[in-house]
Amino acid sequence: MTLQGTNFEAPPSYPGSFVEGDMDVPSAAAGRTGPSFEDLNTLDEPIKDTVFRDVKAIGQKFFHVLIPHKGQKLLRDWDLWGPLILCTFVAIMLQGANADKTADNNAGPEFAQIFLLVALGSVIVTLNSKLLGGNISFFQSVCILGYCLLPEALALIACRIFAIALHGTVLFALRTTVITVGFLWATWASVVFLGDTQQPNRKALSVYPIFLFYLIISWLIMSQTGHN
Repeated sequence: MTLQGTNFEAPPSYPGSFVEGDMDVPSAAAGRTGPSFEDLNTLDEPIKDTVFRDVKAIGQKFFHVLIPHKGQKLLRDWDLWGPLILCTFVAIMLQGANADKTADNNAGPEFAQIFLLVALGSVIVTLNSKLLGGNISFFQSVCILGYCLLPEALALIACRIFAIALHGTVLFALRTTVITVGFLWATWASVVFLGDTQQPNRKALSVYPIFLFYLIISWLIMSQTGHN
């Protein structure tokens, strides 16, 4: 073989000296090209694209709560943005309800109460699941319980709207119905998502703390939205 006047001789061949087959090296992106995978390299993208992707992901999780089905999206792609938004929203709405009752009321107890309920509820549910042999982390539990507050947040909005135009028995009946639906929906959605993390013969024991968690929040909404 001659290249620009320089002779290169091919190396002698020996038995077994040739390597045959595909030499494709798995890249970091291997297996990440599916429709459900998001490119995690955000160093070079505009801030608005990052924000838009995060908002889209939160919206998708809200959709999964409204139409719950068994899957690992909320467990695998957990975040705390949704729980933070819903907790803040519920606290503001309840603070607005109390402001009509007393002039010296402030937002401190309401915000503290909502965040404390979510934190303690998440800890209790997680510890209960761990003691029963479940496989879920603390932040996964916070994510699920926080996102599943959406039905109760919607029930709170409906109750505030009803309180503007209705009074008496009709208002009480509508509030009771809406809050009950929100409570059942939130409990059902969380059980759907958390059900696969618990052993089948212990699911009933794991559901009980979830039931109490959303029941307390529902009672809080019911007691704070009965006045115009």
